[in-house]
Amino acid sequence: MTIAERHKYILDELNKNGFVGVAELSKELDVTVVTIRKDLKILEDKGLLYRSHGSATPASPYVNDRSVNEKKLVRVEEKMKIASEAAKLIDEDDAIIIGSGTTVVSFAQAIPKNKKLTVLTAAMNVTLALIDAPEIEIVQLGGVVRKSSSSVVGNFADEMLQQFACSKLFLSADGISLDHGLTTSHMMEAHLNARMIKGVQKTIVLADSSKFGKKGFGKICNLEDIDMVITDSGIPELYKEKLEEIGIEVRIL
Repeated sequence: MTIAERHKYILDELNKNGFVGVAELSKELDVTVVTIRKDLKILEDKGLLYRSHGSATPASPYVNDRSVNEKKLVRVEEKMKIASEAAKLIDEDDAIIIGSGTTVVSFAQAIPKNKKLTVLTAAMNVTLALIDAPEIEIVQLGGVVRKSSSSVVGNFADEMLQQFACSKLFLSADGISLDHGLTTSHMMEAHLNARMIKGVQKTIVLADSSKFGKKGFGKICNLEDIDMVITDSGIPELYKEKLEEIGIEVRIL
């Protein structure tokens, strides 16, 4: 296989899966790891991919903190479908935690208003979405307000959270990557989300397909710490396979 043929194969795999691994490419193309790394360097210099440790993605995997007002305008249809599916997982008299982010706000809006349950949340926009539901008891965590996400973080929220035990956590994230797990762009929010995971029986991640292969600054948890992912049909096949391999239920809409 010529260099040009290798490069075409690499780019085709990137387009199909959204991710390629150095070791896998070396085996599939029957060349050394050193050769693959040189190929990836050439393709990166041409602006055709972004290299990271042992792998490559079509674009930079790193995400920046963006306002919730900006993010709520992106992938609206996908978020609504994810939210509707997630709402089916709520049982009568459940006690659940809802994280922060535009996808979980859509989820809160999709919860039937006559459903009897208790919701614990750090997100003020989640609270506002449920405020008129007569059968839903809301426990609002307190702390330092992050205006960009309309949620609270800090020691007060952390300490309050530790007083409760809930059945399910509905969580969104800025990034889901195979090597770095679940991440968000703010380290204090990542810490609070990690605490939420410890206080529930089941963690359900609501994330549209654009989040796969991305990384935020603050790590929430390893992929093995989550139980289910609800996403749209744009999820790269490689991610679906890897998630299912480690026992995560993947629901694709």
